[in-house]
Amino acid sequence: MISPTLPAELKAALDGKLQGFSRIDAAQRSQKISTAYRAGGTSGTIKSDADALAYALARMPATYAAVAASLSALTEIAPDLAPETLLDVGAGPGTASWAAAEAFPSLHDFTLLDANATLSRLALELARDSTRLAECRYLPGDAGANLTEVSQADLVIASYVIGELSEADQRALTEAMWAKARHALVVIEPGTPAGYARILALRQQLIAAGAYVAAPCPHERPCPLNAPDWCHFSQRLPRSQAHRQIKGAEVPFEDERFIYVALTRTPPAARVARVLAPPDVGKAEIMAKLCTENGVALTKVPRRDKPAYAAARRWRWGEAVVAES
Repeated sequence: MISPTLPAELKAALDGKLQGFSRIDAAQRSQKISTAYRAGGTSGTIKSDADALAYALARMPATYAAVAASLSALTEIAPDLAPETLLDVGAGPGTASWAAAEAFPSLHDFTLLDANATLSRLALELARDSTRLAECRYLPGDAGANLTEVSQADLVIASYVIGELSEADQRALTEAMWAKARHALVVIEPGTPAGYARILALRQQLIAAGAYVAAPCPHERPCPLNAPDWCHFSQRLPRSQAHRQIKGAEVPFEDERFIYVALTRTPPAARVARVLAPPDVGKAEIMAKLCTENGVALTKVPRRDKPAYAAARRWRWGEAVVAES
């Protein structure tokens, strides 16, 4: 499991940018950007260097944690995956590229795409002194258009980007990203019913195109969950003092809710169940909601089965586990 905490190099780069930057101004800018996003806006609301830095300080930690958790799930199911080239679609300040560098030591070639020139400038500044990302390429302009120009990459990632597009544009971008993914595509969205619906549509579209689901699903069949239930996960991450100030928060941690899908060109070697909610640990038994090859199962592990009970006590929401369906 990759740590949900920002890598030391990235944290140092952000701290360096903070010198002389007003926390009050950053909080106000961050709030304005968040309000615009919640109203259906896009990264076009980030227009200045100060906007970009405020956005990165507020959102980079949580986005990084979600991408890190998603990539950890992929590496667990596909341990032999060793991508050398990465295409980061809708890269923003480069968050997903930093997480991918941590997840895959094999990566040495990073291409980032985003239409926001201000965010791309910040991404390059943050990566300037990185041992892994200093030579990354950032292509400004519309990601959909740029995808036709770039070469295939072993791994393609799109984090928190497809929600900014119309349904037709989402389908077009999905097709284009899959065409550029030599081995794997990972897409991460907010863990809301709407984010889940977007991931479901993308998943269905690419399964029809021949993709295999590596995670979180242990199958390629339709999702077995029924509304109002929806699939999503949570990653806890620590908040720095600056992060708390900008978010106007007092607690030293944040829980990022997200949904993702990791698709591969070849089928996974094994299928394992996925924990869909925090297990209910009781004195007599542990009850866990699992997604299995055969559908959703409410698995009960009795305390009298000591080895199984001990193993189930370690189960966590979002984890891949071996269990009877």
